[in-house]
Amino acid sequence: MTTLKWWQTAVFYQIYPRSFADGSGDGVGDFKGILSRLDYLADLGVDALWLSPHFPSPNWDWGYDISDYQNVAPEYGTLDDFKTFLSESHKRGLRVILDLVLNHTSDQHPWFLESKSSRDHPKSDWYVWKDSLTPTPLPILGEGQRVRLPPNNWQSCFDGDAWTYVPERNQYYYHYFMKQQPDLNWRNPEVKAAMWDAVRFWLDLGVDGFRLDAIGTIFEDPNLTPHPVPMNLAELRRAHELAKTPAEKEQVEKYWHDMFMHQIEQPGVHEMMKELRTVLDEYDGDRMLIGENEYIDYLGDGEDELNLVFNFPLMRTERLTPDFIRRNQKERLTQLEALPVKGWACNTLGNHDSPRVHSRYGDGIHDAELARLSLALMLTLKGTPFLYNGEEIGMTDYIITDPTKLRDTMAIWYYDQLVNELEVDPTEAALRAGQMSRDKNRTPMQWNNAPNGGFCPADVEPWLPVNPNYSKGVNVEDQSANPASLLNDYKCLLRVRKSTPALVEGEYIPLHDASQDYFAFLRKSASQMILVVLNFSDKRLELDFSDNQEIKGKTIHALFSSDERVLANENLRQLAIGAYEVFIAEVK
Repeated sequence: MTTLKWWQTAVFYQIYPRSFADGSGDGVGDFKGILSRLDYLADLGVDALWLSPHFPSPNWDWGYDISDYQNVAPEYGTLDDFKTFLSESHKRGLRVILDLVLNHTSDQHPWFLESKSSRDHPKSDWYVWKDSLTPTPLPILGEGQRVRLPPNNWQSCFDGDAWTYVPERNQYYYHYFMKQQPDLNWRNPEVKAAMWDAVRFWLDLGVDGFRLDAIGTIFEDPNLTPHPVPMNLAELRRAHELAKTPAEKEQVEKYWHDMFMHQIEQPGVHEMMKELRTVLDEYDGDRMLIGENEYIDYLGDGEDELNLVFNFPLMRTERLTPDFIRRNQKERLTQLEALPVKGWACNTLGNHDSPRVHSRYGDGIHDAELARLSLALMLTLKGTPFLYNGEEIGMTDYIITDPTKLRDTMAIWYYDQLVNELEVDPTEAALRAGQMSRDKNRTPMQWNNAPNGGFCPADVEPWLPVNPNYSKGVNVEDQSANPASLLNDYKCLLRVRKSTPALVEGEYIPLHDASQDYFAFLRKSASQMILVVLNFSDKRLELDFSDNQEIKGKTIHALFSSDERVLANENLRQLAIGAYEVFIAEVK
């Protein structure tokens, strides 16, 4: 295998710590629980862990509202517990990257409490403060009752107005997310210095890099240009739900873009990423950065910004089809090839913010087969794969229709808006809120067929309800004992990838471009060539690859099949592929 960086050869596995494993018995996942499952992760075959936020937080956004960047949330354990987790992960050959939230802090962070206390405080300019739209409040409704107008009509992407008034300063602060998440003022060099100190704190402990949260929101239009959309966020979400025709859906998409176009992807972010890269380059060990972003210009010149960005466009479909995947790969890889230094691809189909792969891309009939195809796609496409905890056992979305059990504050707000502002029937509102909530794909990991799925003790209520399908085989223990389970397919496919250089470093060569039923391609390195066929149909196929110039006159030896076949030499002229089969073979 040619010389590649560790993050190019690794398979990443995202851990949502609150829902992964409860080691202290209080219904909340923690480092003690994660530590007890490290052998499981090593045996699974992943190489690196992405840990969602573990910092102290009031948990309005479940860790993405940070009140201390250099510590561990008490419910997860102590800083020493983190150090043990990091050390034990490294002993098992597992790299660890942390979630770094740069755009905002918690409104309970000491920086914000100081900033909001007075316009004269030394930290007064650490956040984005603006005066009211009018110089003085407007009197209404008689003596003593006044109304203030926010600086403009910008919306938070979570819960309505993007501005919150603070009497101590007689000013508004800006928040792209919820009001408990005030945006930092990155134009202030003191803010940068403080944040880079926090980054160095974790790098000094030995973490291998960072996943950068919401980097596109760090700067906003300094002219505060209003958006032109004739509705607020709640109304737009409702319009999205009710849109039926292509024209209606297109209009809603345009409104989404126009509502936030002055609040995202503004000048300044690339310069900031260059500074952060300089900080990481102070350290040995190829520390890495991946952005929660799809734009490849964040890769810079290959040496001065991020190492990876996600191929999010691959996720934007209701069904994964051969034609859609082909088009995505052609566009994405062409863009990466055109960079000054060729960029490295990064693929994913799920995370803590999106519906689970099993639910999102299933058809309600062949969900298990399609889940295997989704995994095989991640492990055979060119680039670094990111997997999400629970995918390996086929965990599904669990729609919570009791509003009192919702924990996602965005969904709680939306339920309130639907019922009280838009006058939607409470039953429908509860369903809509449950469907849009991120709670559905953050439910606790299902370890065995026991109360609470083995996540926490039977007599303890978990922080989110456990999906009851743990009792129907969707759990680690039952699938470990079943050779035909999705979990064992995961392990097998991860082993095949790790032992097959072309699947890690090889170029991507599409085959049979007109096929609507199957996705076929080669991965070709200097030393090896691999044929991959993913059948997305319920048809049994007989395929002929014998006239392809790359493999003409060669033979193939099967390395993996999800169908019942003997792994042996196969005929390129009459290659039989079963319904929904994953087929991987070496070309010789």
